Amino acid sequence: MKQNIFVFAVVLLISAISSHAQSLTDQAADAYNKDDFNKALELYLKAAQEDGTSSELFYNIGNTYYKLDKNGMAILYYERAILLDPQNDDARSNLEFVNEKANLNIDKGATYWKDSLDELVSGFTSSMWGWIGVASFLLFIVLLVVYIFVDTVILRKIGFFGGGIVLICSILANVCAFYVKSKTEAHNQAIVVVPSVTLSTSPRQPKDKTEEAFILNEGTKVSVVDSVTNTASGNNEKWYNVKADDTHRAWIISSAMEII
Repeated sequence: MKQNIFVFAVVLLISAISSHAQSLTDQAADAYNKDDFNKALELYLKAAQEDGTSSELFYNIGNTYYKLDKNGMAILYYERAILLDPQNDDARSNLEFVNEKANLNIDKGATYWKDSLDELVSGFTSSMWGWIGVASFLLFIVLLVVYIFVDTVILRKIGFFGGGIVLICSILANVCAFYVKSKTEAHNQAIVVVPSVTLSTSPRQPKDKTEEAFILNEGTKVSVVDSVTNTASGNNEKWYNVKADDTHRAWIISSAMEII
């Protein structure tokens, strides 16, 4: 009897927690629909803190930041949503839309093909690439058997050349799986979240024009290369050495950006 009461109490507790989590997101959605975006953001962030994150939740937070005219934070959360679920097409579409509105002053032309390839590979999770690799390898085994044991010339040619192609596909799929997994775990991408920031040639505030590297605008995506803590100022400011593209690299203060 006591055991049944305990089990019932646990079920009620779990139900209460689930109901609370649902009520937070429902309240946030209701506030959003009523154009109370500050309240909606507060509730969405609270839900993320108390109940865990998801691609859909990050997408909703991104939408709310956009409504609050904070494009940098909107881009940040759309990127986070896509990182959790590369097939979140809504987040990807909104990210492209907000990126077009952002005044990014770094020319991306030199990295167009690299970025396009990265976007293509990152369109699947590491698990999906892994399954593609396994399926390709199994098909390679089948075609190898055909090549070895079948006497028909045309089938042997299919087995030989087809086997070679799917073996290459299997290797590439596993490389892509490793790349996507490494990218997901690296956390070396960041978004500028202030209206604009002047980067420095040293990990400190530029003293004059000679120490100013270049300016990045809100929403710019950068790659983190290194980080140091500057204790000379007495504030223990953290600075990141970042790459905006293949030719622009400098130091940015941590408060001006957020890691994806």
